[in-house]
Amino acid sequence: MELQNKATALWSNFLNVKMVQIRTFHMTWFAFFSCFFAWFGIAPLMSVVRDELGLTPDQIGWAIIGSVSMTIFARLFIGWLCDRIGPRKSYTWLLLIGALPVMGIGLSQSFETFLLFRVLIGGIGAAFVITQYHTSVMFAPNVVGQANATSAGWGNLGGGVTQFVMPLLFSVMVVGFGFSEAVGWRLSMVVVGVIIFLTGIAYYFLTQDAPDGNFDELRAQGKMEEQKNVTGNYMHALKDPRVWVLFVIYGSCFGIELTVNNVAALYFMDYFDLSLVTAGFVAASFGLMNIFARTLGGLFGDNFGALWGLKGRAFWLFICLFFEGCALMVFSQMNVLFVALPSLIVFSLFTQMAEGATYSVVPFINKKALGAVAGVVGAGGNAGAVLAGFLFKNVIDWSEAFFILGVVVTCASFLAFFVRFSTRQEDEERANFAAANIETLRARAEKANAALEEGLIAVAQKNGAQPAE
Repeated sequence: MELQNKATALWSNFLNVKMVQIRTFHMTWFAFFSCFFAWFGIAPLMSVVRDELGLTPDQIGWAIIGSVSMTIFARLFIGWLCDRIGPRKSYTWLLLIGALPVMGIGLSQSFETFLLFRVLIGGIGAAFVITQYHTSVMFAPNVVGQANATSAGWGNLGGGVTQFVMPLLFSVMVVGFGFSEAVGWRLSMVVVGVIIFLTGIAYYFLTQDAPDGNFDELRAQGKMEEQKNVTGNYMHALKDPRVWVLFVIYGSCFGIELTVNNVAALYFMDYFDLSLVTAGFVAASFGLMNIFARTLGGLFGDNFGALWGLKGRAFWLFICLFFEGCALMVFSQMNVLFVALPSLIVFSLFTQMAEGATYSVVPFINKKALGAVAGVVGAGGNAGAVLAGFLFKNVIDWSEAFFILGVVVTCASFLAFFVRFSTRQEDEERANFAAANIETLRARAEKANAALEEGLIAVAQKNGAQPAE
C-alpha cells in the first residue's frame, strides 16, 4: 500500500522545517552523521591506542574487521524493525542503546575488551538503513534518489569529519586539560557517546514515521499493511535475486569506503611518514567528498530514471562502480603524497556516487518490504568491508591490497546489468514519476501566484488604492 503525501521537491523546500518531510530529512542525516562519527571515532586515534594497549598488526586487523562485522547483523534486523514499528522508534532506540558502547570503550584495558566494545559500537552502523528507509517513505519518486543520497552522504560525512576532529579533541584533552594520552582518548569517546544519546531523544520528539503520521496511527486507519504481514514480506524480499545482486554491489562501494575510513590514517602515517593530525586531515579528504558526491550519485540516478526509466538507474550504477574500481587501482600505485591525494579524491568521488546510485534503485525493488531490501543491501556494505578487512591483516602490503580491491570492484560493476525490472513496473514507475513532477509544477505555480498577488497588493497599497475583494 503506497504511502501518500510524499514530498515532490527537496531543494526548493530545503529550509522549510515546518514540513514534516523536510524536518525528518534534516534529523535523519544528522542522526546518521552522529552515528558515523561515533562508529569511526576511534580510527584516527588508533596509533595512540596501539601504543597504549600494545596491539600487534594482526590485532589491529581484527579490530578493523570487528568494527564492521556486527553491523551486518544489525542492519538485517533493523530493516525488519523499521517495517514493524517504524523508523522513528527504531532510530530512537538505536541511538540510546548505541551510545553505551561508544562511551564504554573507554573502559578497555586489553585487546580483548577493546575488541568487544569495537564490535558493539558497530551496531550503530545500522543507522544507515533507518536513514534510507525514512527518506524513502517521505519523498516521491522524482526526488527520492537525491533525498536518499544526500541524507546518507551527509551522514557518511561523519566518517571524514571524525578523521580530523577526534585528533583535535584528543589534543584538547591532553594539552588543554592536562590529561594523559591514555585518559585523553577515552574521554574523547565519552563526549561522542553523550552526543549520540541526546540525538536519540531529539529524534523521538522531532520526527514521525510517514508524511501522514506514525505507523501505529496509519495501521489503525487502514492506510498501511498490518504488522503480522511484515515478516512474510521480509522473507519474500529475501528470495528476490536482485536484492542479493545489490548486496554485492553495495559491498563493492560502501564496503570499500568503510575499509578506507578504518585504515586511511594509519596508511598515510606509515607509508607517507605523516603526523597523527596531518594524516587525519589527509584521510578526512576521502570522507569529506560526501558533502556532494553521494548526492550527485542520487541526483543523476533520478535524471537517468527520468530519461530511461528504472533500467536507466541501473545503468548509471554500473558507470559509477566501474570508474570507482579503475580509480582505486590508480590510487594504489601512488607513492608520492601530492599525486596520491588527488587520486584519492577521484576514487572517493566515484565510490560515493556509486553508493548514491545504489539507493536510487533500492526503493523500487519491493515497496512492501522496503525495510528488508534496505537492510539486506546495507548489510552488503559491511559484508564487503569484513572481507576487505582480511587483506589488511598484515598478509600483504597495503598498497597491493588496495589494487586487489580495485580489480574486484571493476568486475563487480557488471552485476548492475542483472538488476532488471518488468515492463509493468517500468510503466507504473514512469506514471508515478510523471505524477510527482506534475505535483511539483502545481506547487510552484501556487507559490508564483501567491507571490504575484502579494506584489499586486503591495503596489496597490503604495499607490493608495484598496485591493479588490
